[in-house]
Amino acid sequence: QVQLVESGGGLVQTGGSLRLSCAASGRSFSSYAMGWFRRAPGKEREFVAAVSGGGRTTSYRNSVKGRFTISRDNAKNTVYLQMDRLKPEDTAVYYCAADYGGIKTSEMYDYWGRGTQVTVSS
Repeated sequence: QVQLVESGGGLVQTGGSLRLSCAASGRSFSSYAMGWFRRAPGKEREFVAAVSGGGRTTSYRNSVKGRFTISRDNAKNTVYLQMDRLKPEDTAVYYCAADYGGIKTSEMYDYWGRGTQVTVSS
């Protein structure tokens, strides 16, 4: 079992920055690919970014490329999402996910956190 707890959400103005963190419990954190997803009001949950277990491979949705950066610290069992130049359309609940396998952009992850709210004001 892996438990995931997100933190770092909040209210920020357009153009601002936030860093989300996701702390994972359990062993073998480096064996899990980690992903960030988000669900905006009235919309389906969507992929945002993912990182491989070793941290060398990353993937991003097009709309966040160049603004968001995913990274991980396996010594701390934590994955991060640095979000810069935020836009109102980035407003959503952000979820962390873990999968015992390779990096993926689909929602086929084994474990999910409860989410953290990010609100970007215009």
